[in-house]
Amino acid sequence: MIDTTISPDLILQQLYWRYATKKFDPTKKIPESIWRVLEQSLVLAPSSFGLQPWKFFVVDNPEIRQKLVKHSWGQTQVVDASHLVVLAIKKDVDAQEVDRYIERMAEVRNTTVENLEGFGKVVKGFLQQPPYPLNLNEWSARQTYIALGQFMTCAAMLEIDTCPMEGISPAEYDEILGLPAQGYATVVVCPAGYRAEDDKYAYLPKVRYSIEDVVEYID
Repeated sequence: MIDTTISPDLILQQLYWRYATKKFDPTKKIPESIWRVLEQSLVLAPSSFGLQPWKFFVVDNPEIRQKLVKHSWGQTQVVDASHLVVLAIKKDVDAQEVDRYIERMAEVRNTTVENLEGFGKVVKGFLQQPPYPLNLNEWSARQTYIALGQFMTCAAMLEIDTCPMEGISPAEYDEILGLPAQGYATVVVCPAGYRAEDDKYAYLPKVRYSIEDVVEYID
């Protein structure tokens, strides 16, 4: 029997507790020690080949966040939440990005770039001649959603509220944040903080299909 520090019941409890927070309490800030854990949840997120074709921009500047409201369908979560995370892809991932990753792998695992050359060739081959029709930027975006899911789940475990938001204008976000010059492009944003006491959505039952409707076992 594997001993776990988080009980199965607690995991379910927190997943039921989580909801897409519509109204944050702007007076409540995530403690620095808690935020560092959430920051690491992004860093430690899995990705295909471990390539990490992304960057996470945490927007602290209140004036910039205010500018983003009108490009977020007027949703005030982007200004009221304690933290605003913009999840962006590295555009047009290429062989140079693979080399950068291999160098980092060699450093972390105390080996040489030469020893990792075979793996590097596999990744480059996938990017240059994928085994199926593939838009690399869309592929990178899908990786980014893995990081978003991990971030939100970890936040729920810590009773930090989140709200994943696709209701934005990515191009406007890019311009305001200066992402094109860095080679990145906005995919999705996620405010994080603490729900307002008068957010009625916090008390509504979670609407999901039954297990039988969405999970099928193939024997």
